[in-house]
Amino acid sequence: MSIHPIEKVRTDIGHTAPAGEPVLSLRGAAVRVGGRTLWSGVDLTVGAGEFTAVLGPNGVGKSTLVKVLLGVLPAAAGEVRVLGGAPGERNAAVGYLPQRRTFDAGVRIRGVDVVRLGLDGDQWGIPVPGPGRAKRRAARERVGQAVELVGAGRYAHRPIGQCSGGEQQRLLIAQALVRRPRVLLLDEPLDSLDLPNQGAIAGLLGRICHEEGVSVVMVAHDVNPILHHLDRVVYIAEGGAVAGRPAEVITSETLTRLYGTPVEVLRTSDGRLVVVGQPEAPALHTDRHGRGDADAARD
Repeated sequence: MSIHPIEKVRTDIGHTAPAGEPVLSLRGAAVRVGGRTLWSGVDLTVGAGEFTAVLGPNGVGKSTLVKVLLGVLPAAAGEVRVLGGAPGERNAAVGYLPQRRTFDAGVRIRGVDVVRLGLDGDQWGIPVPGPGRAKRRAARERVGQAVELVGAGRYAHRPIGQCSGGEQQRLLIAQALVRRPRVLLLDEPLDSLDLPNQGAIAGLLGRICHEEGVSVVMVAHDVNPILHHLDRVVYIAEGGAVAGRPAEVITSETLTRLYGTPVEVLRTSDGRLVVVGQPEAPALHTDRHGRGDADAARD
């Protein structure tokens, strides 16, 4: 996604979905890559402040769905709307975090400067004195707000190469949030993190989503750390997809139909969901209203 100057962001950031219109909407959407249909018939509606996970095995096109929402790839069929417009039209109001980047221990750029790149990383040259001073002050304040929002204030001024994986991910999320987006798209943000950090990042995203009113769409391979934060899920497999509330989608009937093989969903006494017979290793899910540990028993 391209980065726009601060002035443009302040204009474009007002492009939100009209009252009563979903923030994201897909109707009968399909995508083709290299002449092959990755998925089709996707129906999804995401409202303001809702947390949605895109799930499924590797190679089924989960990340491709994010690219469609960004306008990088066109939909081959159906209708896709983002903030009331065509994908890509209002990307100034869309934050995007690609698949996990790692920083070598020798990287000296500070975490706060990484966050700042999300605000004005497209601007080059030596700052000139004058009216730009107030703009720079406002930018520093906004970066500080984003850093505090993700709870990274203690280490934001360290070289990012000296931050832990979880700390780096928080700073990258702050970078995606620094322009006050209305939609946040994240591609496997929990990948390579240990279970405690997965749970912490999932809790952070849930709080940002539900308290800040940002609509979050997150690609994930394992739903366990995030399920109790979710409002909606999208499962993609075998060229098809199902979407809806977690309790509606994570059922024996729905997953059996999607995968084309018998899948049984069991509920344990403490409210967790166990998926048995899935083509991949069995997964253990924690119900949003259950009492189980969200980070328990990864598949």
